Parts: sequence; structure tokens; C-alpha cells
Amino acid sequence: MSKENDEQIIDVSGFDPHFRDEIAAEPGGEHIRRCYSCSTCTAGCPVAGVTDKYNPRRIIHMALLGMREQVLNSDFAWLCSVCYTCYERCPQDVRIPELMTAIRNVAVREGIIPATFKLQVAKLREHGRLYEIEAFENERRADYGLPPIEEETEEVRTLLDHVGVKEEP
Repeated sequence: MSKENDEQIIDVSGFDPHFRDEIAAEPGGEHIRRCYSCSTCTAGCPVAGVTDKYNPRRIIHMALLGMREQVLNSDFAWLCSVCYTCYERCPQDVRIPELMTAIRNVAVREGIIPATFKLQVAKLREHGRLYEIEAFENERRADYGLPPIEEETEEVRTLLDHVGVKEEP
């Protein structure tokens, strides 16, 4: 092991010891303290098999340690595919998909939203759906005897405004 690795210092002064309590207070986060880092969740996770960024055990461990800023400002909590493989295998019934939702809810309250979701909201406001229906798509629909799709964005905008989803400045 190099001397450089031996001398790494982690500054814990920025850790928030109440972060786990905040997550536990969220719907779905109630069981965060049950995790004892057995890694069963990570072993079967299809997302963890594709990217090292997503590791449920590590995310839970960071949250339990109080690494609030690191957890909320990273994109890894948003990578959960909600396949429930981890939930089915967890011996402590941690309910990881719901836990990731709880972490995301805390992040959203703090105004931390990944750029991809902001783009999706912009598309919803602009087209009333996630992608624009152009003349080509409507021509293909006509070929199959389907009615054309019109952009009706007013209802979607009203709904987004009602639930508090703001436009990006």
C-alpha cells in the first residue's frame, strides 16, 4: 500500500448525524436503520452490475454515517430501477426501492434534481408529453387508421403548476 493511501483523512465535521433520522421520517425510509451492510442487495442488483456508481449498500452506509451532501448531490440515488430484486433478497426487510425514493424526496425538497428530470419537465410543458409528435408520426397513425395526436399542453401545464412543479429559470 502506498504512503499516500495510508495518510488519507476524512473530514467528518461536515457529516449530519440527523440525516438518517430525516430519511427515516420519509415514507419508505422507515427501515434504513435495519441495514447491517450484508451486500445481498448489491449482489442481485441489475443496475449495480452495469455501473459502479450504484451500490445500494454503499448509499445506505453513507446515509447512516450522515454524509448528507455526498448522498443528495450525487446522481447515484436516482439510478435505482425499482426492480425489487434487492427488496426480495434483503434479510432485514430494508425495502431499498422505497428507501431510494425517500432519499430522492429529501433531495427534491432541497432543490436537488438531476438535469434529465428537468429536461423531461420542460418537454412536458412544451408538448404535453415527453416527445414531440410531428407530422410524420401522425401520417403513420393515419396509415393504421388511428386518429392524429394533437398537442394539448394546457392541461399538463395546469397539472404541473398545481402540484408545484416550477419552470426552470
